[in-house]
Amino acid sequence: MTLSNTSLASSQLPLEVQLGQKLMLDFRYFCQQGHSETCRTPMTSLPSQLADVISKYHIGGVILFSENTQDIEQIVHLNNQLQAAAHKAKHPQPLFVAIDQEGGRVARINREQATSFTGNMSIGATYPKHGTHYASTVATAIAKELASLGVNVNFAPTVDVNMNAENPVINVRSFSENPDVVAKLGAAQVKAFEQQQVISALKHFPGHGDTHVDSHTGLPRVDHDEQTIWQNDLAPFQTVIKTNAPGMIMTAHIQYPALDNSTLVNKHGKHMLKPATMSRKIMHELLRKKLGYQGVIITDALDMAGISDFFDANSAVLETFKAGVDIALMPIAIRTPSDIEKLTRLLQTLTEAVNQGLLDKHEVAQSAQRIYELKNRFIKGSTQVSSGIARATLGNPGHRKLEAELALAAITQVKNAAMLPVEVKTQNKVHIIMPDQRKCEAMRQALELYSKAPLQISCSSLQGFDPNIAHAAIKQADWVIGAHASPQQSAVEIGGMEDVSKLEEFALSRQEQPNALKALLQYAKTQQKQTLFISLRAPYEITQFAPYSDAVLASYAYNIDVDNNNRVAGPAFSALAKVILGQARAEGTLPVTIK
Repeated sequence: MTLSNTSLASSQLPLEVQLGQKLMLDFRYFCQQGHSETCRTPMTSLPSQLADVISKYHIGGVILFSENTQDIEQIVHLNNQLQAAAHKAKHPQPLFVAIDQEGGRVARINREQATSFTGNMSIGATYPKHGTHYASTVATAIAKELASLGVNVNFAPTVDVNMNAENPVINVRSFSENPDVVAKLGAAQVKAFEQQQVISALKHFPGHGDTHVDSHTGLPRVDHDEQTIWQNDLAPFQTVIKTNAPGMIMTAHIQYPALDNSTLVNKHGKHMLKPATMSRKIMHELLRKKLGYQGVIITDALDMAGISDFFDANSAVLETFKAGVDIALMPIAIRTPSDIEKLTRLLQTLTEAVNQGLLDKHEVAQSAQRIYELKNRFIKGSTQVSSGIARATLGNPGHRKLEAELALAAITQVKNAAMLPVEVKTQNKVHIIMPDQRKCEAMRQALELYSKAPLQISCSSLQGFDPNIAHAAIKQADWVIGAHASPQQSAVEIGGMEDVSKLEEFALSRQEQPNALKALLQYAKTQQKQTLFISLRAPYEITQFAPYSDAVLASYAYNIDVDNNNRVAGPAFSALAKVILGQARAEGTLPVTIK
């Protein structure tokens, strides 16, 4: 199927078409009956009601989540259905089909099938030796896999400069604390994505790197002065716009009083500083005029607490459009057929706003024109994709090899008091301490695979362990490996394999786990055991564990895949095992400063 992108000026198209193109919806869950608040049925095949929504309202885009992406054939079929629905519109335009496939922590497609890589901070760790090589090659591989599935927008790369060790949402999603490095790696990824006809969405403007609040759960505020903002937060955006302007830029739900200290009234009747997403000074005066960006601006998800706690859906969309944003991402949740009425009311509200002059009709037309032009640039010819091509592309041997190469190139040796590489002797005993049993198994299997002599390996999971058993295992061990991931993992990331009932007696809260690891490492030192600490995520935590460790490594990732033989593995664990056992050197460099 080929969707013909109209060359008709957007101002000549009906207002309802222009407004529909300015919405990107999520259909993460859909239930034919019941309440939207309790619906948790993944939408994996397009129901007729949602197909009608897309065509009737001329919806401009859809974002996919892991619930929508179960396997290759299903994803291809769903995306073909979505584009077929768009084709049936009175004024057909192809859909933006978007996803968050940054790599590392944020990867929405099944890791066993797609190549998810080890993320941005691992790429940053390779920069001193490899420059932009891994930024480019990784983005090329991700884009090829997405394009083969029919996904044409990737909400990546993240060019937030991580300046806050307590940042709960960015941390290893950032390339570096150095704005210049972030800019170069970000520009390389934008170019690589878009060379494969996948639109890049640079995020999160004007910068989410120095926050201690996650905008999914609250409204962060950055109190940098204007000079700091230009030198750090804005610098990567400014550079990328000049060198390789992306098709899209995503906003941040963050207050920046130095950039805009004006207020608006929220749904609670209180005056509040405008979030950047709703600030015309930031979106129009700064991004459009001062930085000269002429592409499409899209909001971060409007259902995030940074917006939804303060604004109802209709007013949130209205305020973002008044600020100069082109596309409202996830403005309302459609979970049941009855929710479709919410979309009808939203579009009525927007139409009335244009007719009453609250929204400038010329700006709406210009915004729709930017959207049409971006689609014309990137979505050409047939929008239907083949599952055969996708099967040959996703997780292919070349991409897996690149994934392993990046993981190894990123491993950073922070400390080594004559422990590494470990000289393995037959039947050496090793005790591993990991955040959960799944990671224990991945580390164990990696060590066994690469060791030149058999090892006896025991493990303690920080989700819960019997201290007496752990102490006995440490006493018998020849060497001890302790690992931690900070900030703490979510339940979704842990994805445990453990028997919860057996753990109840010794269960540890996430707040207790760092102290439990520290106590076990301290105990190992009292027993004169050699100890290795591995930082599996943001390396700032090294400060608290290094005093009890003879050696320290950083991997920036802990991705785990399970193959058909139930082998638990991951590129970071394989790379760590190679370094520990002396089969490779740790050549990465810390991308952030640790005290």
